[in-house]
Amino acid sequence: MKFEGRKIYKGIGEGEAIVTKDAISFYGGVDPDTGKVVEVGHELEGQSLRGKVLVFPTGKGSTVGSYTMYRMKKNNTAPVAIVNNQIDTIIAVGCIISEIPCVDKIDINNIKTGQKVIVDGSKGTVEVK
Repeated sequence: MKFEGRKIYKGIGEGEAIVTKDAISFYGGVDPDTGKVVEVGHELEGQSLRGKVLVFPTGKGSTVGSYTMYRMKKNNTAPVAIVNNQIDTIIAVGCIISEIPCVDKIDINNIKTGQKVIVDGSKGTVEVK
């Protein structure tokens, strides 16, 4: 399956999908040193985002979340790509400054955890294998 969305940040990211229906706050919700979701009660609590294609509806929380994403990229704990239903400015800025390929306007209900996903931020496409 191949989906067309909106280009947020260029590049290609490929890997195993980790999917949640919960919004994500990178500031306080994700540990930038380990890449694990630490927000209590979050659907992905305790799971690592490192090297995964992170699929979630939208972001939430503080603008510091963009810099948390940047720190994750520098720590090699960041996702390889991000797919959103509707991106917010915090996630968009985080992807841009961290150079994480990103596409939004994708119906995330069509992607399941564990599937191989290729995100082409330059074309605005998301391919599920």
